Amino acid sequence: MQIEDFTVQEAARLDKLVAETVPTISRSQAKAAIEAGQITVDGQTARPKDKPAVGAAIHIELPDPQPVDLTPEDIPLDIVYEDDDVIVVNKPQGMVVHPAPGHPNHTLVNALLYHSPLSSINGTLRPGIVHRIDKDTSGLLMVAKNDHAHHSLSEQLQAKTNLREYVAIVHGNFKEEEGVIRAPLGRSPKDRKKQAVVADGRPAVTHFRVLERYGTYTLIACRLETGRTHQIRVHMAYINHPVAGDPLYGPKKTLKGEGQFLHARELGFVQPTTGEQLDFTAPVPAHFAAVVKKLRHEAGLPVDKAI
Repeated sequence: MQIEDFTVQEAARLDKLVAETVPTISRSQAKAAIEAGQITVDGQTARPKDKPAVGAAIHIELPDPQPVDLTPEDIPLDIVYEDDDVIVVNKPQGMVVHPAPGHPNHTLVNALLYHSPLSSINGTLRPGIVHRIDKDTSGLLMVAKNDHAHHSLSEQLQAKTNLREYVAIVHGNFKEEEGVIRAPLGRSPKDRKKQAVVADGRPAVTHFRVLERYGTYTLIACRLETGRTHQIRVHMAYINHPVAGDPLYGPKKTLKGEGQFLHARELGFVQPTTGEQLDFTAPVPAHFAAVVKKLRHEAGLPVDKAI
């Protein structure tokens, strides 16, 4: 059951409000849910075209989606660490984390189910998945093998005690050495496929620091304080340093690759049963390293040092 609650900040059609406020619900889905009585305004049913007053309480209670065919698949995995509670996997660029419309199989979850039992917290749709990274982002992901571990890892995410650090190649030359971006994120009112910085969005905080400058591009590290959809990609575009290769938020003229040059390099958390602090790193993929080497060469920097 998906349950969401929010307060109306600006008057608009109910179906539009829901679609713009809840990233997982499209406008057509919102319309159908309103007509089915699954979305209420101040406890009363409404029509999609109704315009709730500012301050009205919107309650959404949607049934779980019909499960897709989660067939275990013998797909090779780059497992960095595993114990009875947790699997840490280095996801390759191009792999979807869990089945969704348009990607019914060949996902990380399909591969993980072949390898091990997973927690049931997210039901049959996203078993074991505590957090996600985008299809064309590579790097470290923690996966829960049982419900106890899932609860613990989720609580650590909510308490912001984990370490999640990414490296990215971004457009432009940073003037700062480091900084913090605090800008709330929500569904873009102009394009529902995108996220955007919006006044009534969910709080989002990204810490960044410069690693190397190449003139027209910069290599940075980003540490997530929150984990919103597309957070680093949207925040970087917001400060006019979009991630290189990003087909959604970046310019058309960019570095050639198979998507954004963004890699989840470091992951840290407390082991759910033992309480031990665990920290892991994963090197950037070969194509990422090759581009960094080329940019270093062009900028007159040493080319062979570690990223």
